[in-house]
Amino acid sequence: MNREEIKQIIPHREPMLLIDEAEVQGDTSVGRYTVQGDEWFLQGHFPGNPVVPGVMLCEMMAQSACALLAERTEPGMTPYFTSLDKVRFKKMVIPGDTIEFRCELTGQKGPFYFCKGKGTVAGKVCITGEFSFAVQG
Repeated sequence: MNREEIKQIIPHREPMLLIDEAEVQGDTSVGRYTVQGDEWFLQGHFPGNPVVPGVMLCEMMAQSACALLAERTEPGMTPYFTSLDKVRFKKMVIPGDTIEFRCELTGQKGPFYFCKGKGTVAGKVCITGEFSFAVQG
């Protein structure tokens, strides 16, 4: 799905829509984002040496996982990010990089969905983590 299709499943809009495309492959979602270099979150992080902040990588990974939730919930439901655990940053993400997030649904209990994910650039792991959502209408 492209950015317009992603807007049908999550409430984020520019500048907080942080994935360019997403697809579901079985129990895995794959989301991608290409860092242009002019993003608002790079303006002060860091002048002359821009690096995507870790918190933004977490948000990108979570938005990528929402494609999985859209296939498992009723239309009009909104996923709310509820937890992050075991997050590790392994490599910097910089302008020009295309980061690919692979997210897997690991469980569900009531309105809560649990996932784990990994973000890579050119096959090298940049971020890993576990996270959850509460889905509400």
